[in-house]
Amino acid sequence: MAEAEKKENIDVKVRKERPRIHTLDELKGFAILCMVFFHAFFTIGYFFHWKWGMSLFWFFMPAEPYFAGLFIVLSGIACNLSHSNLERGVKLALIALLISLVTFFTVGPDDMIKFGILHMLASGMLLYGLSNKYLKLIPSWLGILLCTLLFVFTLNFVNGTVGFPFLFTLDVPKEWYSTDFLFMLGLPKKGFTSGDYFPLIPWLFLFFAGTYLGRIAVKRKFPKWMFKKRIPPFAFMGRHSLLIYLAHQPILFGICYVVQWISSLSPQA
Repeated sequence: MAEAEKKENIDVKVRKERPRIHTLDELKGFAILCMVFFHAFFTIGYFFHWKWGMSLFWFFMPAEPYFAGLFIVLSGIACNLSHSNLERGVKLALIALLISLVTFFTVGPDDMIKFGILHMLASGMLLYGLSNKYLKLIPSWLGILLCTLLFVFTLNFVNGTVGFPFLFTLDVPKEWYSTDFLFMLGLPKKGFTSGDYFPLIPWLFLFFAGTYLGRIAVKRKFPKWMFKKRIPPFAFMGRHSLLIYLAHQPILFGICYVVQWISSLSPQA
């Protein structure tokens, strides 16, 4: 008992002495802000049928993997700065399940979120928490390299191919995409839909690349300028990214409903 208390006190002391890497918070805040705007355009265009919203949604569609990927990498880095990834993973998995249930009853089975970014992150945290002692056997630089290569190699796995762009591509057997329950791996059946979709392949590789990058953060080997706070609003959003993610869609729907209601009261020309 005394040993456990001593270890816990040491962990608390280490966390208190470890300086916060504010740039990571700011980058996460920027990523979550981009996500909010992207979802806003989708909500405005798809659910409220305002053409300008859908136009902006399709315009920014090519950028979505980049700010989502940034958020995933930063979440992987944070695993090295967390006290219990298994606990975090379980909590996030429950939240992700709740989101699936809420979207099922609010927007229906076609538009519900079956396996979105929170589902993927929860899976990553749980897998990391269970396998961390084995992952530590791989040097950080090698882990980053391998995970990045695997991410690029499987980037189009969901579309039926793997390979490296401009070098070679291989077709994935079509039979792999014929089941109803492997969509979370990146093997969706024809006609599969999800309001938000981030399968484990390829995104889990990017998440684990972040966990290896996070080792460098723990060792304080990041550049000194990354420990300084420069954009407080972004840093605040980064620290409260989960709350913002959960709250933004209900708020967006509420705003759109109010605007639509006010517009219906205006006299027609």
